[in-house]
Amino acid sequence: MPIGAHVRAGGRLVPALATADDIGAEVVQIFTQSPRAWKPTQYAEGVLEGYREAEGRHPRVTHTFCHATYLINLASPDPELYGRSRDCLVANMAIAAGIGAAGLILHVGSHKGAGLAPCLSQIVDALAAALDSQPESDCPILIENAAGTGDTVGRSFEELAILLGAVGDDGAGRMGVCIDTQHLWASGVDFASIDRADAVVDELDAVVGLERVRCLHLNDSKVELGANRDRHENIGHGTIGAAGLGAFISHPALAGLPAILEVPGTGSGARAEDIEGARKALGLGMVARRP
Repeated sequence: MPIGAHVRAGGRLVPALATADDIGAEVVQIFTQSPRAWKPTQYAEGVLEGYREAEGRHPRVTHTFCHATYLINLASPDPELYGRSRDCLVANMAIAAGIGAAGLILHVGSHKGAGLAPCLSQIVDALAAALDSQPESDCPILIENAAGTGDTVGRSFEELAILLGAVGDDGAGRMGVCIDTQHLWASGVDFASIDRADAVVDELDAVVGLERVRCLHLNDSKVELGANRDRHENIGHGTIGAAGLGAFISHPALAGLPAILEVPGTGSGARAEDIEGARKALGLGMVARRP
């Protein structure tokens, strides 16, 4: 399992790979613009091409993922917010495709109490617009499971499956999911033993399909099981624990998935010791699975 982290890229993007060197990451995730601003960053084609070339030469980094802007809410009942969200997703997709990203990870947003059904068609329209804007790219949009805060979309495997199915066959090859361990835990899914982890992976396969799972967000949790709050903690310092995370990520069906840390570190994100802690958690799981 290649393990890495969300890192800062800056205006030139390539510095993300230098950070990967510093912390021993095999995978990087970056924002294509400020996560809390609507205005997209304008990158010259040379910057995008330079990143593609630099990653291609990198001796360790195997995947780069982009994370879409947090402000996006494709489920919003407000037409103005929905329109801005749709346009922002298209802009984020252009950068992800431009650098040859392995996926653009997306929080769909909140329906504000209306339910998923009334806003499903507008979500699908926005996803289709983003995919259609980059017809030559094979970069997928990866819907991230939600922690259950408020009325967020994607809080269950069933909702993820509904979203994927609604896009239709034309977009199926470029749609997938990213499973966040902290969000899964906060939404009430217990995977912190080998037996429970195996049951969760079986359910994920039955409902969503493991072939649709393209990466993991590997985070411990500051909050208890079922708290419905998005609060990440460093690996081994939260309520899931290193052994609990290891039980899940050591499942053989998840072995090749890139795992991305989004942990606080000491306040500036994942450090080398956090990457190492994730590898140790994986090792604990592998040992627990030995007959």
